[in-house]
Amino acid sequence: MRLLALVPALGFLLTLLSPPLNHDVAAILSFAERWLGGERLYIDLIDANPPLIFVLTLLPAAIGAWTPLGAVPALLLCLLGLCALAAGVALRLARGRAEAPIEAAVLSVVLPLLTLSASYDFGQREHLMAVLALPYLLLAARRLEGVGSGPGITLGAAALAALGFALKPHFLAIPALVELLVLLGRGPWRAVRDPVPWLMAALWLAYLVAIPLAFPAYFGQVLPLIRDLYLGLGGFAWWQVLLTERLGTALMLLLPLGIVAFRPSWGALPRVLVLAALGATLAAVVQHKGWTYHALPVRIFAGLLAVVLAARWLEWALPPGRLAGVAPGAAAVAAFAIGLHGFAGAEAPWREITWSWSRAGAVSALLKREAHGERLLVLSPDIFPVYPALNYAHAQSTLRTMNLWLLQGVNAECPDGGHRYRPSHAMSRTEFFVYRTVAEDFARAPPAAILVSRNPGIPRCGEEFDFLDYFSRHPLFAETLRRYRPVAEIEGYRLLRRED
Repeated sequence: MRLLALVPALGFLLTLLSPPLNHDVAAILSFAERWLGGERLYIDLIDANPPLIFVLTLLPAAIGAWTPLGAVPALLLCLLGLCALAAGVALRLARGRAEAPIEAAVLSVVLPLLTLSASYDFGQREHLMAVLALPYLLLAARRLEGVGSGPGITLGAAALAALGFALKPHFLAIPALVELLVLLGRGPWRAVRDPVPWLMAALWLAYLVAIPLAFPAYFGQVLPLIRDLYLGLGGFAWWQVLLTERLGTALMLLLPLGIVAFRPSWGALPRVLVLAALGATLAAVVQHKGWTYHALPVRIFAGLLAVVLAARWLEWALPPGRLAGVAPGAAAVAAFAIGLHGFAGAEAPWREITWSWSRAGAVSALLKREAHGERLLVLSPDIFPVYPALNYAHAQSTLRTMNLWLLQGVNAECPDGGHRYRPSHAMSRTEFFVYRTVAEDFARAPPAAILVSRNPGIPRCGEEFDFLDYFSRHPLFAETLRRYRPVAEIEGYRLLRRED
């Protein structure tokens, strides 16, 4: 039975180790490699993400640069190591209920499995947060029930969780709700002496203080761009986010189980998981994008809630003498349930199966053939399929942003006066920055190739927005562009190579 329970884990492993790497994860890895190579974060490399995810990704970037392993395998190895660490700590905290053999067997299989269940979203910030939060949620249940834990594992679980929740400010909704539950359950006097919230708060405060000291441009330049441009790209209303396929499905599981979980007889862990899932739902709604990975923590916490409630119901319904015999079978059933829960409606394994003949796979093959190991100017509104195609070709973009989201933001509305492109004197400060830096960077160090998307992601406004036409109005760009010739076009992308 235990071997049978490993089958879903094998399915998840095959999926996450097969191409493609998640596009956002690949883009962050590429930025970390460029940062390691000497470019300056938030000056030469402009992105909306706070610095922690780039700091963490420096490790696989360094392993990839300094060993024959390569950056993508190094990243996957580091992610698997992080999953193993979090699962190991969580399993230690799951012990202690000797009268619950079914739950013990189920958690011994399900906790490691959940860390791998992100499929295509493996390595996303939401995935990292949920994985690092698992030990903390089990610790919170122990704190509520008055079950002691050693100081080492207590502080370790709190530190891991603080790291995960710090990846995005929206994630703080989860510990806020969980700590409120602990406060109400234990009383203010015992709660105020608890080191867990104080340690997490101290780590968050230290991180907040460190950002303007180490990365002053993030607050001074990047946050205004996020406020003015990024937040308006592809926004959904709160109710539309709740009705997206992945989040809506997760809530259909969570809400009825949440009502059941608050019956006192079910214990503390189900209540903790409900509040964690609700906090993750708030984080998804606040981001108002409706992207699949935003729902991932809700799905992970709801899946764990379902199997914990099922295990506790079996322990209530069966005679004590049968519990040990039923436990292995229950663990296998729970593992397959989590497997189905993870794969149902997901992009994986279909992206992996179709990769070699997909649009993204074709772009990746083109870059491997025509620009392997080269520097490219990428003029595209897309993260996918540009990433991970660049990563697999060991190529680097020369653009200061991951894509042309700044240009999309300033051109969300048609220019005044019937112009297709604004003249430079009519550009906003942000648009002129993009227009000038792309041209100057291109002329100063011409890359080996240019990859241009035919789909600009910008309103048509009488005629199509063409990136080459737009930037060719700058004399430096136009002069340098004369050295390039088209060599291929595939799946809506043009590739031009420099003629030396």
